[in-house]
Amino acid sequence: MIARLTGTVAYIEANVVILDVNGVGYKVSVPVTTLDHIGKPGSTVALEIHTTVREDDISLYGFSNIEQRKAFELLISVSGIGPKVALSILSAMDVQTLAEAVTGDDTKTLVRVPGLGLKTAQKLILEIKDKMASFAVERRADRSQLLSRRPSQDMVLDDVVEGLIGLGFNRNEARRAGERSLKEVDDPTDTTMAFKLALNLLTGSK
Repeated sequence: MIARLTGTVAYIEANVVILDVNGVGYKVSVPVTTLDHIGKPGSTVALEIHTTVREDDISLYGFSNIEQRKAFELLISVSGIGPKVALSILSAMDVQTLAEAVTGDDTKTLVRVPGLGLKTAQKLILEIKDKMASFAVERRADRSQLLSRRPSQDMVLDDVVEGLIGLGFNRNEARRAGERSLKEVDDPTDTTMAFKLALNLLTGSK
């Protein structure tokens, strides 16, 4: 079973990405929230994959992080919610908003999703509310731990990204370059060096 794919984006059509992995094109359905992180054709991307296998079909669903994939798997465990509706839900809201809607019995937010009626929304809340609650707690804990461990790096990344945007690069490519520079620079709290490395990564300079 395929759980993760890393490759080059061949092309994007609606909510489907064709990912070229060593010459093999994989058709992966993704939510809009994942499309925002993929970038343009020709870019390299890693996707967390959920694979469904039926008698006459193998379908791949891709997500920008494990959190999204787990939320998708929770959604399709609800009777009456298939992959198409689950993708619609994750296209309409991020995981934190979904968790808050489910744990807060907020059917008004859920029924705004195309294809999700009131009865199905109520069933969704009933069947995964407890799991979604722990999911939301774990996510907040992970975020708090990250911020407490690397607050200065977060600020450096923001400064690098905004600086690159000021030079004309788009936000997605600026953020990718900034994140990579923080991993490669000797001191990830040195804004100047991180910015220079990120700029070199984008321009191909040595």
